[in-house]
Amino acid sequence: MTNNDIVQKLWNLCDVLRDDGINYSDYVTELVLLLFIKMVHENTEAGTLKKHPLPEGCRWTDLNGKSGINLLNDYKRILLSLSTGRDADGTLVHDDPLISAIYADAQTRLREPRHLEQMIKTLDQIDWFSAQKDGLGDLYEGLLEKNANETKSGAGQYFTPRALINTMVHCLKPQPGERIQDPAAGTAGFLIAAHEYIKGQTDDLYELKDEAKTFQTTQAYVGIELVPGTRRLALMNCLLHGMEGDAEGVVHLGNALGQTGAGLEKADVILANPPFGTSKGGDASITRDDLTYKTSNKQLAFLQHIYRNLKPGGRAAVVLPDNVLFEAGVGTDVRRDLMNKCNLHTILRLPTGIFYAQGVKTNVLFFTKGSAADKYQEEHCTEHVWVYDLRTNMPSFGKRTPFGDQHLRPFEAVYGDSANGDSERQEGEYSFHSEDIELPDHSDENEGIDPRLAHSRWRSFSRQWIAEHKGDSLDISWLKDSDSVDAANLPEPSVLAGEAMGELKAALGELEALVTALEGEA
Repeated sequence: MTNNDIVQKLWNLCDVLRDDGINYSDYVTELVLLLFIKMVHENTEAGTLKKHPLPEGCRWTDLNGKSGINLLNDYKRILLSLSTGRDADGTLVHDDPLISAIYADAQTRLREPRHLEQMIKTLDQIDWFSAQKDGLGDLYEGLLEKNANETKSGAGQYFTPRALINTMVHCLKPQPGERIQDPAAGTAGFLIAAHEYIKGQTDDLYELKDEAKTFQTTQAYVGIELVPGTRRLALMNCLLHGMEGDAEGVVHLGNALGQTGAGLEKADVILANPPFGTSKGGDASITRDDLTYKTSNKQLAFLQHIYRNLKPGGRAAVVLPDNVLFEAGVGTDVRRDLMNKCNLHTILRLPTGIFYAQGVKTNVLFFTKGSAADKYQEEHCTEHVWVYDLRTNMPSFGKRTPFGDQHLRPFEAVYGDSANGDSERQEGEYSFHSEDIELPDHSDENEGIDPRLAHSRWRSFSRQWIAEHKGDSLDISWLKDSDSVDAANLPEPSVLAGEAMGELKAALGELEALVTALEGEA
């Protein structure tokens, strides 16, 4: 049985739980509370965990084999004990802050004991020996990915495509001993991928001395997550991948755009996909007073936090929507500051449809603190920006056309071996039929360029050219999308406005007629 088979089997349980009034998102939360207890049991049995992290009386063996109302009551008692550290009578059960954080405010919504019994029996029937070979952490990640793909909500907004995460990590090449952060951690996908990459470079950490190995599991990674339920998923995810973190775990609860983010140590590597949208106030508001450029745009605030929080020579890869590349005012100020203080060496224009928010156009910005020649340089650090266009005339990805590693390999090849993006590079990359794509009739980006090179997906633009021709906008494209609308051939704005007004009036007339008809029937 493969991990995919197991994920599907667990997912099918949701149909059973619908009878208990539980939807998909609630089901994942319900399942992981139970699944974590089971996975800890399996990891302990297999010797992966040296000691059982859960207290006696709160383990898998205290649940399986039971049935009826006693089972449900025992499960409620276990959740309470793991959450508070004490039993119902006040007796101390454990004093592990990480376990308390994972099970903070954990409650079951199950009302029928038979449904809990069915979940336990299903988990006991799984071939955990086969699952161990692929890694229980990977199985757990598969479940999170399933939820993201199926619901396009809930955990979906915290899930970055695995192929993109891996490419960003492969390009930045995190090393043992480096401090690696994600200020918008979600379910900790970036931090776990960085850990797995380092394990792959160090024979599963066995090549490291004991002190260095302890650093990797307890200090190397720090994430921040604003939503308690998502942080719970992240903490479980990290523990199942052998990442303990500090007393608060790998992922801290808090707001990176508030004091939690301001208190972070400087990082060697930052990998992030900040949430889309603007600050709506409340807990999610931008309360940092140390950011130079005040803004309600969360991505611009996150971008400032990230390049400010890098050590000299530190490197980052950040997913950002298009508006960050062209927004005027504060947007222009932030981009100039970024290119001044960092070497913004690479932009990857991503295709549409790879995130839960359909139609959102995104990019990955790769930059290093300081210049290519001097990591302590604080001005004029960007000299050239290389742009890889993986968007123009690419399919809209989704269930029928999945986005995968094969779409990112050409980019990884031209990015080069240097984690700082300073490998010797040459313009010209013609994958995905780029030579067949038309060029716009009027394009400053193609002025004076070899016609064949103008069809490449991989181009370099000087800092001076960006300032003079783009006004420091980084929305740089030179290929023509077959689905795009040519603005030069559109009617006059007054004509378009008149057409829109006519359509609105017609729609309003239809609504008024419908209201009149309904009132007549009343």
